Amino acid sequence: MSEKYTEDNIRSLEWREHIRIRPGMYIGKLGDGASQDDGIYVLIKEIIDNAIDEFVMGHGKNIDITIEERKVTIRDYGRGIPLGKVIDCVSKINTGAKYDSKVFKKAVGLNGVGSKAVNALSSEFITQSVREGQMKRVVYAKGELLQDDPIRSSDEENGTLVSFIPDKEVFGNYHFIDEYVEKLLWNYVFLNKGLAIRYNGQRFIAKNGLRDLLERNINGNGPTLYPIVHITEDDLEFAFTHSTKQYGEEYYSFVNGQHTTQGGTHQSAFKEAIVKTIREFYNKDFDTADVRQSILAAISIKVQEPVFESQTKTKLGSQHMEPGGQTIRNYISDIVKRNLDNYLHINPETAEELYRKILQSQKERKELDGIKKLARESVKKASLHNKKLRDCKVHLNSNHELKLDTTLFITEGDSASGSITKSRDVKTQAVFSLKGKPLNCFGLSKKIVYQNEEFNLLQSALNIDEDLDNLRYNNIVIATDADVDGMHIRLLLLTFFLQFYPDLVKAGHLYILQTPLFRVRDKRETIYAYNEDEKEDAIDKLKGKPEITRFKGLGEISPDEFKHFIGAGIRLEPVLLQRESSIKEIMSFYMGKNTPERQTFIIDNLKIEEDIVEESKVA
Repeated sequence: MSEKYTEDNIRSLEWREHIRIRPGMYIGKLGDGASQDDGIYVLIKEIIDNAIDEFVMGHGKNIDITIEERKVTIRDYGRGIPLGKVIDCVSKINTGAKYDSKVFKKAVGLNGVGSKAVNALSSEFITQSVREGQMKRVVYAKGELLQDDPIRSSDEENGTLVSFIPDKEVFGNYHFIDEYVEKLLWNYVFLNKGLAIRYNGQRFIAKNGLRDLLERNINGNGPTLYPIVHITEDDLEFAFTHSTKQYGEEYYSFVNGQHTTQGGTHQSAFKEAIVKTIREFYNKDFDTADVRQSILAAISIKVQEPVFESQTKTKLGSQHMEPGGQTIRNYISDIVKRNLDNYLHINPETAEELYRKILQSQKERKELDGIKKLARESVKKASLHNKKLRDCKVHLNSNHELKLDTTLFITEGDSASGSITKSRDVKTQAVFSLKGKPLNCFGLSKKIVYQNEEFNLLQSALNIDEDLDNLRYNNIVIATDADVDGMHIRLLLLTFFLQFYPDLVKAGHLYILQTPLFRVRDKRETIYAYNEDEKEDAIDKLKGKPEITRFKGLGEISPDEFKHFIGAGIRLEPVLLQRESSIKEIMSFYMGKNTPERQTFIIDNLKIEEDIVEESKVA
């Protein structure tokens, strides 16, 4: 029998209630900070965006940012929020200055939601505005006003200070990763010449826009074939070159300062324009893949009233530069064609290097075509008889947008893969089971991806044959035992991804699964500890003499227990590449021929493994 449907069933939510009940609508996925697109970084971005809009309008060249444990403080030196409207600007949806397109014609945020979402999702939220010798300060908790200080005089510089602590009730046991925050801040200064950001004592500033962005990100890709081509005209800036070492394509795209990690109409138009211009310059009908193979590019465009495909603004959906105006496609095509054609005529050395590169890519592609055909047949046969992949029901869609946060666990052995398979969420979590140790592919050509059955099946499962556009899972998680063999398998898999798919790592898709080393329990409670400190804390909490078990491998953890470790409380360690790290040097050290340096490293770190072995004996 259905329930009665009356006026009593109708309820109006306050703004803060709606944001807290449906946070994904405002900041995308929540996460614990392990992924660079987790909500805690979106909160930081929303506040910085407001400061950037002030800078763009010519007010305030500096932004100060600190993060101490979980508390974020952001101070700009713009005009400050009008004092009588501070409460409205941080707690009333659809309130802000950006609706006046004359004032904020090409601003980052236009919907009056950002700071309100940060307010509602923070256990503490403080806003302080200084204008012309006066200050206004308000304090909130979870969107509820706690303190409304009267306006008072102040000798501080004009500007706005926002301090907040993301709410653990919403985000769980989260943590900020410095590399993600720094990457966000570097992008801001690359896109805003003259802007200086100070973060926890470090200064971020850039003089050459997107050229600096590419130079900062080139190091791990090896040398480039020719100097960076850098063009700026009106509302478009772009820069690109080709790497001598990298496979695939790598793009950094921005709209009104927003990093559109999933691309959109502007990135598609740019890729199309590059290929079209190069074909016409050489008067050759080159294959698209041969032109774009190993390209490193950045594009930034300013659009009036941009339309994004989600609240987090990661993909541009706009078709026009302004409502009813020129299409983005034609605008980008005209500028790229005119400037790139001129550049190649003026710089014949670059034109010659680019031409040789395209011919080399063409040769390699044709050599691989036959191998790929045999490899695809092998995959078809293997899929009929091999149960390496226990797939999930949901994947990324054809536009590389998340339907749900999907994960592929790469694990070793039947027992470990069996436990994960039985524990997983079959809707969003898949398992790929390795057969022993994979091949060390350091220094090998990409042919090995198709000739080696293990690699062939893995890249087929991920659907990363050509590029990341069709990647089937958002999170690729290496799940191996915490012993010598497990660590070796982990290194071999990291080598595979860094050698052939470094853009997958740089895009933040690769993780290491953290599983507990100890189970500490008594008759009342069971606590899982991921390290020695957590084990000691658990012993102190339970008191007495609790039973302590050390897990020697993933296969020893029962499916019922595994549910705790790959569910809502999953701990993932992201695989991060430091800017100073050269991919070639990293792989050469760990996976190349034995060197005195590596032998010294192994000897110095051998005691760690001995301690682990002794611990397991005691347990």
